[in-house]
Amino acid sequence: MTYEIMKPETIGLSASKLVLGKHSGRHALRTHLKDMGYDLSDEEVQLVFTKFKELADKKKYIVDEDLEVIVTEGILRTPDIFRLEYLHVTSGTTVLPMASVKLSINERSVQGAGHGNGPIDAAFNSIAKLTGTQSELLRFSVSALTGGTDAQGEVTVRLSEEGLTALGRGADPDIITASAKAYINGLNRLEYLKANPVVATT
Repeated sequence: MTYEIMKPETIGLSASKLVLGKHSGRHALRTHLKDMGYDLSDEEVQLVFTKFKELADKKKYIVDEDLEVIVTEGILRTPDIFRLEYLHVTSGTTVLPMASVKLSINERSVQGAGHGNGPIDAAFNSIAKLTGTQSELLRFSVSALTGGTDAQGEVTVRLSEEGLTALGRGADPDIITASAKAYINGLNRLEYLKANPVVATT
């Protein structure tokens, strides 16, 4: 079975999202991965291609974010420059949302606080201040991994900085903590991409 790259407009997505479907091969996948910022070895491309085929048999269409998850979770072992050590949030109908955060940055503990329009915004602002990131939040989404009021929530963020984009994911029963984990995960991946520039495609 082969796999092809399809025009995103065919299935109603914006032109900025390249969609992969059944019918084209490893070379097309490698070229697209390079365009996304991943310059992988032959062995790594083969691993991604194998996982891509497995996913393509389950999903009708594969988009950039699916590929990014395969690469970042299955291939890249992104070093944790930033780690969440502590998060405390105060929020309510009569108080300004505040977040106190303690991070480990290159094994050194730093802490600070910040406010925002809501508890997640406050947490993100505090983390941004501590890390010094200039990244822009392009996307934020929440999904429940399990059912019920005690559901494990998963947050996905997409960050952009210096022409690079990275996906961050975090899971926790507390959605604010899951959001902070996702944001930090995305920041770590941005740092990895900055430190490992891609060889320009010809």
